[in-house]
Amino acid sequence: MAVNAKTIEPKFSIMGLPVFYFVLAIGLILMASYTDLLPQGMIGAFAYMMVLGAVAGLIGDNLPIVKDYLGGGPIVAIFGSAYMVYAGLMPENTVQIVTDFMKGTGFLNFYIAALICGSILGMDSKLLVKAGVRYIFPVIAGVLVSFSFAAVLGGIIGYGWQEALVQIAMPIMGGGMGAGAVPMSQIYAKTLENDPSYYLSVLVPALALGNALSIIFAGLLNRLGNLKPQWTGNGMIMDGFQVTKKKESQINLSKMGTGLLISVTFFIFGKFLAKFIPIHYYALMIISVAVFKIFKLFPEQIEEGASQWYQFVAKNFTLALLIGIGVAYTDLQTVLAALTPQYIIIDIFVVLGAIIGAGVAGKLVGFYPIESALTAGLCMANMGGTGDVAVLSASKRMELMPFGQISSRLGGAFILILIGVILPLLAH
Repeated sequence: MAVNAKTIEPKFSIMGLPVFYFVLAIGLILMASYTDLLPQGMIGAFAYMMVLGAVAGLIGDNLPIVKDYLGGGPIVAIFGSAYMVYAGLMPENTVQIVTDFMKGTGFLNFYIAALICGSILGMDSKLLVKAGVRYIFPVIAGVLVSFSFAAVLGGIIGYGWQEALVQIAMPIMGGGMGAGAVPMSQIYAKTLENDPSYYLSVLVPALALGNALSIIFAGLLNRLGNLKPQWTGNGMIMDGFQVTKKKESQINLSKMGTGLLISVTFFIFGKFLAKFIPIHYYALMIISVAVFKIFKLFPEQIEEGASQWYQFVAKNFTLALLIGIGVAYTDLQTVLAALTPQYIIIDIFVVLGAIIGAGVAGKLVGFYPIESALTAGLCMANMGGTGDVAVLSASKRMELMPFGQISSRLGGAFILILIGVILPLLAH
């Protein structure tokens, strides 16, 4: 079933609704929220996240400075909703509904699966191989430069070079919470002989602040790309490497359903493989989709369906998801507790080191430096999967999700291995 995509929308609209109807919708949803009548489960969470995300997008994309330098709507969605929770402006029942939906139903996995499948299957297979082989170099360069900045600066300002490495740089570059800080605290406990919960309390502030800085720097990199167009591929990591957009005027609903099925099937396949292969299931999913693409195991209509489903999800669910990330995953109290001058300065330079190292190395191997800095740099420095969504959304380059996930998953595993080697040397 083909549908002409060129539909007529009202001149002034929010999410395709005339302002009057959107105001009615958000008024009803907010009234339900503040009277504890918001339905439990997906309906209540989705309704609240979508209208709040639309408002955040409208505000952020029109605020001076925020729209030009900080990423616009996405940054307002994440930190605005996080502030509402922190300040008690969001009803506790609504916070619980959104948190349960984000953490209990796998909505983040659903979203990322769509982006991974659609973006990889829409790529040129030859360029996919060409880019994949080179990608490890900017990842390693970003890690080395960020660690160097932390150690040198930590020594200069009196924080201590070892402390700066162990307490700040390693957790920031470590792949997030579940795949990074948690196993990292176990490694620290085993090597340094203390309780894992103690080390987790040390690692989490660096991780949280590093994630916040990564989102802000992503918006700044997008602005830099506008000022220096020769430095960016506007979503392409290298020349000619982009998500193929075939027949944009003909959205096929049946193909989109196929894309949905393919994305969730690959996600399940990644989870299945992870039972036998000690690699994160996102990484295994990426590898699996890439194999199907490289060896042309799918007919064109399946690839096109996955690409159309990806575009639908990215267009309609991103701001809603970012509201969920702000509510369920962004703890402003933890971030604010870490705001000492020394700590902030080292955090900033760790993230800058990731950007500079990955950007320069990416340029040397044929990548656009902005895209390389975003994926091999900031997607290493953020908070895993949620951070990838936030960073790439703030930079307006969601099509780079597969590379962001490689950084978060395989890059995070690389950091854990590196810590296992370095930490015993630092302890003696």
